[in-house]
Amino acid sequence: MDYSAAIESDPAGQSPWGSASPRAQRTPFAGAAPDSPTTPSRHATSDSQTSLPEPTIPADQAPANHGTFNGQQTQVDALPEGSSPEAAKQPAQAQIENQHAQHASQQQQAQQRPGAARYHSARQPRQVPQYKLQAKVTALERTGRKDPVLRFDVYTNLPKFRTTQFRDVRRTHSEFVKLAEHLISSNPEAMVPAVPPALTSAGAGTDEDEARVKGSIQRWLNYVCSNDVLMRDEEMVFFVESDFGYSPVVRMKQPATGVRRKVLKQFAPPPDDTPELHFARPVVKAFYLGTLDAAQRLDKVVKARRGLGLAETALGEKLAQMHVQETHPGLSHAYRKLGRIVQTCGDYHAAQGTGEATTLGDSLNYHSADAFIVKETLTNRHILLRELVQAEAARKSKETAANRLKMSTSIKRDKVEEAITQLDEAAQAESFLRSKTQRVTGNLLIEKRRWFDRTSNDVLGSIREYVLRQIETERRTLATLETVRPDIRSIDASGGLSRLGREHHPNTRRVSMASSQTVKGDAWSGVARSRDALSRSMSGSFVGGIPEGEEASNGGSTATEGNRPRSGTGNASLKSAKEDEDNDRVDAKNAASRLAQSTF
Repeated sequence: MDYSAAIESDPAGQSPWGSASPRAQRTPFAGAAPDSPTTPSRHATSDSQTSLPEPTIPADQAPANHGTFNGQQTQVDALPEGSSPEAAKQPAQAQIENQHAQHASQQQQAQQRPGAARYHSARQPRQVPQYKLQAKVTALERTGRKDPVLRFDVYTNLPKFRTTQFRDVRRTHSEFVKLAEHLISSNPEAMVPAVPPALTSAGAGTDEDEARVKGSIQRWLNYVCSNDVLMRDEEMVFFVESDFGYSPVVRMKQPATGVRRKVLKQFAPPPDDTPELHFARPVVKAFYLGTLDAAQRLDKVVKARRGLGLAETALGEKLAQMHVQETHPGLSHAYRKLGRIVQTCGDYHAAQGTGEATTLGDSLNYHSADAFIVKETLTNRHILLRELVQAEAARKSKETAANRLKMSTSIKRDKVEEAITQLDEAAQAESFLRSKTQRVTGNLLIEKRRWFDRTSNDVLGSIREYVLRQIETERRTLATLETVRPDIRSIDASGGLSRLGREHHPNTRRVSMASSQTVKGDAWSGVARSRDALSRSMSGSFVGGIPEGEEASNGGSTATEGNRPRSGTGNASLKSAKEDEDNDRVDAKNAASRLAQSTF
């Protein structure tokens, strides 16, 4: 039977013997290119097929149809008279070249079209979701001396949580401390900040205390929830989702505690290939000791300041009682007014001590505790480096033992298996410790830089707030003391006690009743005051103004607003101050004339 007609009519048709052909040398699918079409071309042949020589068959034995040769599919067409086999191969080769050109153009068009990549098995890179964990403190609840309860809301897209939002989560301050202790023990590659105290020096129940506690806990939550290592800890899920209180499910311990930790600290630090962390621990330790010593010294200053306030209050009461037995009316009035002024200054000094403890003392105590945690975290890394050195030494000793066993004359099977097992265990332990050390070192480098920046900003902010409050307190004290100046000078016609101890009285004496604390600023400074900035730094713990009802009738009254004395000495004194304000200001222009007229 002649199949040449079927082949000429359908050259791309399947061979009748295609199903029976074994095709032993067909290219496997694993070796196909990823961009190749799903159905390969029938005319495409492998390199092994094209390299085989064509068999020589006699003309009288050549078949006139398709056949197989050595498991390869061959095609022999019935050639017309006068035609050669090379002429018959030219159309097939041209068809193969056309198919290859079409396939190449399709691939080029697919690359040019942005949406055609999905039709050619081109996978786009998978985008990693950016996980978030956010917490916002909403309220603080205190009941007597019990542990305060903090209420906060949580939002997250981490897959470990049951849902994305948690409303009105209630946790006590001690539960925050438990969570921090677990995070410190289970995450040696992170510097967990210290939990702020539950009570400040401002006093429980005051608005300033509540605002400071809520703000400090909010900053702690912001740092913990934004840390990529801490936010993925399992205990964070239990801390947020627990319905009835929180207690750590997995209790972790430090790598070395007690006497062993103290002994390890006495040795020299292990060899460290990261100088930034190597030199960071002494700096952190010095900062920890410095802040601890400064906090203790400031505590003594606060106690002395409060003692000064009590002494001034007692002195003011005794001065006020002296006006009863004084017969001179001007001096009696001066005693009474001076006693009340001294009492007020004593109250100011007591409040100043509380402000010092609140602004700077609490900050120094917190940063001292925070630096201690950072120091211990760096110590844990040193312990990890020592364990790595010990693991390397153990692995080398196991290798030496295995080599010694290999060169021995009598080799026992059980000893060989034991040596190989010990060597594998030592190598695995060394590999685990090395990878852990590298991970801890890399993360601590980033954490160390963040801690230095955060601590510097916090300490500078605390010092700024402390200085602003000190300046405001001293200005208020000075403005209060200046209110008694008219009463002292009006004791008698000669000027009262203002000229006490001076022999020469000038004919013309400049008597200035202007206050040094004006709206424009200090009398000795040309810098204008910023009352908005100062009022933000003031706390509500300062006492009120001078409790005297008859000040309005005297010349040295102070205008108060909300039981808080103003910088000036009253409307009358401010009006009189406008006249000689330019003459009374201390500057280079009138300094010589003032010194010439003064006698000491």
